[in-house]
Amino acid sequence: MKDNFGRNISYLRISVTELCNLRCRYCMPEEGICKKRHEDMLREDELIQAVEAAASLGITKLRITGGEPLVKKNIVSICRRAAAVEGIRELCLTTNGLLLPELAVPLKEAGVRRLNISLDTLNPEKYAYITRVGSLRQAAAGIRAALAAGFEKVKLNTVLIGGFNDDEIASLAELTRRYPLDLRFIEMMPMIDSGFAPESFISNARVLEALPELEEQPADGGVARLYRLPGAMGNVGLISPVNAHFCAACNRIRLTADGRLKPCLHSAEEYSIKGLDREQMRAVMIQTINCKPEWHGELNAQNPSHAGRSMNQIGG
Repeated sequence: MKDNFGRNISYLRISVTELCNLRCRYCMPEEGICKKRHEDMLREDELIQAVEAAASLGITKLRITGGEPLVKKNIVSICRRAAAVEGIRELCLTTNGLLLPELAVPLKEAGVRRLNISLDTLNPEKYAYITRVGSLRQAAAGIRAALAAGFEKVKLNTVLIGGFNDDEIASLAELTRRYPLDLRFIEMMPMIDSGFAPESFISNARVLEALPELEEQPADGGVARLYRLPGAMGNVGLISPVNAHFCAACNRIRLTADGRLKPCLHSAEEYSIKGLDREQMRAVMIQTINCKPEWHGELNAQNPSHAGRSMNQIGG
């Protein structure tokens, strides 16, 4: 289905939980979140019903997110059923990777084709700082498990933070020479209560300055500008939602774990599908797509996101 600006909306990002086993500083508060009642969240059957409604409108790609989706006890069942919906061609999942040693193979067998794994630093002390409770050793084990499981694609997502990890650009990019994976640097978005000073928000131009040997690669249909180090097995991607937004090519809508559709990550607009049947969900999805804005507006430290939620409540 096309929106009012001619964009073909074919991608649905689904948050299956607001909960997480980490407390990343740019994503959620240290104390975590107030856990909502079970009945206020989408049930598995409702979620699959939403996928069916979305597929009937031309959605072909799904990305499962959280919070941390792997803390969801029925995550493998959700993935298996979502991948089996007629019209869905690609099922991807974003995770911090800590639970992949146990779940990588079951997820691949359930139909997950691609994994994105968050990794903001290669320094154990800095990893513990940024995640508040995490272990780099566990994250590394998860990445190894993902590679061993044989997913079609494994990507590492690095949020670029001035004064924190901009001194690690070269060492992080070097992973694409050592392993068959992609690494993507993502500009940190000014969400509510990010906990970082304005100077922490830096442009992906810093990556190009640090890695002048990068060679530009053809686009693959995603939002990242692609480059490759000489001799590397994978790409280095730059995702610039702040300094070079890709709104004109945005093909996605989002569904939160409590059943609210968002036409844009940074929009305050939300449309509930909780408790609706498939046809009613379909109608709300049409409304959501028709309300998708042309662009998200100016984003910077002085003009933060209008999303009204933390990233763990929307879906990373």
